[in-house]
Amino acid sequence: MTTMLDQGRYGLLTEPATLTITRLLPGPVDRVWSYLTDGELRRRWLAAGAMEQRIGAPVELVWRNDELTDPPGTRPEGFGDEHRMLCEVVAVDAPRLLSISWGSTGGVTFTLEKRGDEVLLTIIHQRVEDPSVLLNVSAGWHAHLDVLEARMRGTEATAHWDNWTQLRTEYAERLFG
Repeated sequence: MTTMLDQGRYGLLTEPATLTITRLLPGPVDRVWSYLTDGELRRRWLAAGAMEQRIGAPVELVWRNDELTDPPGTRPEGFGDEHRMLCEVVAVDAPRLLSISWGSTGGVTFTLEKRGDEVLLTIIHQRVEDPSVLLNVSAGWHAHLDVLEARMRGTEATAHWDNWTQLRTEYAERLFG
């Protein structure tokens, strides 16, 4: 089953519980790879945490979403100032593919593909069974990719929490109509 959520920037459901979202980013591939694997660079758009690039390596991701943009926007009720999750590297083929476990879901795979001077980043988040988690994950990946793209292009990102809240509303309409 493929449900197109929108042309372009929005994710799509490639299976009932699998989100696929892509973003075209400025290259080269090694630069984008660094934003996935280097904890200090990843902290600037997603979550901090050292990552050894080998199968079986543990990864502790630490989200501090209030630090992603200035201003951060209004943090939604129920979200703390920090969130931690233990993951594990499941597959790695630098600088093209990285898969990691992801909480109670089926994991996340990042692939990079050169497109001229740019790089197509594809994120596949598998087996997100709970509809409310799918909604948060969809808005989350989209909002975090907006921050990554702004960082890589040298532009200002929209206030993260305000963007996430708006995107969550949009994904709710797209996913559950």
